[in-house]
Amino acid sequence: MNQRSYDNSPSLYLIPTPIGNMEDITFRAINILKKVDVILCEDTRVTGQLLKHFDIKKKMISCEDHNESKAKEVALDLLKLGKNIGLLTDRGTPIISDPGYKVVQFVIENGFNVISLPGPTAFVPALTMSGIAPSPFMFYGFLNSKASKREKELANLKKEKATLIFYEAPHRIKDTMQSIFNVFGNRDACLCREISKLYEEVIRGKVNDIINNLDNIKGELVIVVEGNTDVDNFENMSILEHMNLYLEDGMTEKEAMKKVAHDRKIPKSEVYKEFHIGK
Repeated sequence: MNQRSYDNSPSLYLIPTPIGNMEDITFRAINILKKVDVILCEDTRVTGQLLKHFDIKKKMISCEDHNESKAKEVALDLLKLGKNIGLLTDRGTPIISDPGYKVVQFVIENGFNVISLPGPTAFVPALTMSGIAPSPFMFYGFLNSKASKREKELANLKKEKATLIFYEAPHRIKDTMQSIFNVFGNRDACLCREISKLYEEVIRGKVNDIINNLDNIKGELVIVVEGNTDVDNFENMSILEHMNLYLEDGMTEKEAMKKVAHDRKIPKSEVYKEFHIGK
């Protein structure tokens, strides 16, 4: 469905808010906050403080994880009445490890515009000041709180060559960093704390160095970990070994054959023949 954002039709605006320093808000975000008729927000108390700081008065409606299904219906009803809506989370860009996706999806499905403003988000400054390769990167968000599930998630990411970015809470940071060490080994990493706030702190080094510097860590945390830098040397691997590498990763035989043929720049028929002979 093709939509033009600025056709003067009622729209849902995704408005990033400061992750710490109030000066990080954009002029445009303030202007849109003044323009919209209603604000959907993660916590009306937090958003209320933001609006008070900029001397803005608006009606606020709660939009949290547990009531997002109801909030999306409210949003649609308002848009049908010709109202513009702002969607805010407590800090940073809506939907990035925060509520809002269900509302956005529902609004789009019903033919209304969704306009996302550029602005503050924690993982970008964490990546750019980490000293770890910035491209490509993968933003993952929060890992599972249970160790077994968390380490299974990490195992699925172990061969990923892109720099990996995670969010974590202070009370879980030691366990999460230990899981990263257990699964990834002692890679280069960076832990960023309280980005843009007075007590901003950046810890760089190997994963084990960070684990040894986690006493009394508080605040909002972003973990940046280098990707898998091991170079795959397919020349020293048989076609059968190469196939099994991808089959162990969960690929089907057809998917693995296509990938092996691509990696080795040979016909799929040759991979098929060697694989079935080897079996």
